[in-house]
Amino acid sequence: MFGYRVPAPDQAMLISGGRRGLGGAPFRVVTGHGKFVLPIFRKTRFLTLSMCESEVTETCVTRQGISVHVRAVIAFKVGNDTESIINAGQRFLSDQDQMSVLTGRIFAGHLRAIIGSMTVEEIVTERQKLAAEVLDTSKTEMAKIGLTVDALQIQSIDDGDTGYIDAMSAPHKAAIQRQAQIAQAQATQASVEAEQVAARNQAEYARQTAIVKAEYSAEVDRAQAKAAQAGPLAQAHAQQEVLAAQTELAQRAAQLRQQQLVAEIVKPAEAEAERIKVLAIAEAERMKIQAEAAASYDRVALDRMLIDQLPLIVKEAAGGLAGANVNVLNGADGLGEIAAGLVAQGLTILDSVRQNLNGQNSDSRAEKADGLLELQDYRRKPERVAEAEAEAEAEKDRTEGGSSDAD
Repeated sequence: MFGYRVPAPDQAMLISGGRRGLGGAPFRVVTGHGKFVLPIFRKTRFLTLSMCESEVTETCVTRQGISVHVRAVIAFKVGNDTESIINAGQRFLSDQDQMSVLTGRIFAGHLRAIIGSMTVEEIVTERQKLAAEVLDTSKTEMAKIGLTVDALQIQSIDDGDTGYIDAMSAPHKAAIQRQAQIAQAQATQASVEAEQVAARNQAEYARQTAIVKAEYSAEVDRAQAKAAQAGPLAQAHAQQEVLAAQTELAQRAAQLRQQQLVAEIVKPAEAEAERIKVLAIAEAERMKIQAEAAASYDRVALDRMLIDQLPLIVKEAAGGLAGANVNVLNGADGLGEIAAGLVAQGLTILDSVRQNLNGQNSDSRAEKADGLLELQDYRRKPERVAEAEAEAEAEKDRTEGGSSDAD
C-alpha cells in the first residue's frame, strides 16, 4: 500500500518528521509491525538489530612488564529496548559499520587496562577471568551507545620473541615430555610384553595344535587299527556266539535227555517199584485175610464135619457092640448108660480132632507171619519182589495143601 512501511524482523524502523519520539528523540521507533508513513512529510530509515562481530588484536604489557599480543573476538548487537535503539540510531544510523570499529576500540582499551594488572601466568591460565573482567568494565560504555555484548572470546595470547611463555611452559613441557617418555617406555614395555605374550601364545597354540594333530593322528591310527581288526573280531565274536549257542543247545539237549531218561527209566522204575510194593502189600494182606478166613473156615467146617460124622461114629461104635457080648444089668437104664457112653466117646474124639486141627492152624499162622516179615523185607528191596511173589505163591500152595490135608 502506498505510504505503508514494515520493518524486517531484525530491523528497527526510525520515522523522522512530525512529532518527536520517546524522550524527545528526533524520530519514532517502530519494531515488529508496520506503520503508515506520509510521503514527503515523513522520512523512514532502518537500523539493523542483527548480531555484529568485532575482532581486536592488541599488544598489551603485563604487570611484569612483558609484552603480549592478544587477539579477541566480540559478538555484540543493538539492544532490543527503545532507549538502546535510539542511542544506537543517533550514533550509527548514518554509518552502521562504525559500530564494529568503535566496539573494537573500546574493548582494546579495556584489554590493555586489565592485562596491565595481571601476570602472564594469570593471563594464560585464567582467560575466562580476563574475558569476564573486560565485559564488566565495558558494559556501561557499551550501554551508553545502545550496544550489548553477547560474548567475548580470547582467541590467542602470544609473547612474541621474548620466549617467556615458552620458558614458563618449559617445566610443564619437560614434565609432559618426561611423562610422555615414561608413557612411551611403558607403551614400549607393554608392546614388548604384548609381543612376548603373543609369541608365547603362538608357541602355546603351536604346541596345542601339534598335540591335537598328534591326538588326531593317533585316533585315526586307532580307528584304522580297530577297523582292520573289526573283521576278525566280528568273526571271532560271531564264532564265540555260535559256540555259546551250541553250548546252550547242548546243555538244553542234555537236560532234555536227562528229563527223557527220568521219564523213560527212572519214573517207570519208581512206578513199577511202587506198583510191586503195592501188589506185595495187597498180596500179603490178601494172604493174611485168606489165612484167617481159611482158619476160621477150617474150624467151622471141622465142627460141621464132626457133627455130621458124629452119628456115624456112634453108629460104628454101636456096630462094634453088635457082636459083643454085653450084659445089661440094670435094664433100660443100663442101655441108656451105654448110649450115653457112646456119645461121650464121640464127643471125646471130636475134641481130640479139634485140638489137632488147632495145632496145625497155629503152625500155619506162624508160617504166614514169617512170610509177611519177608514181604516187608522185600518191599525195601524192589529187585527181590519177584522172589517174594514166588515164595508167596509157594506159601499159598502150602496153605492150600495144608487145608486139603486137614480136610
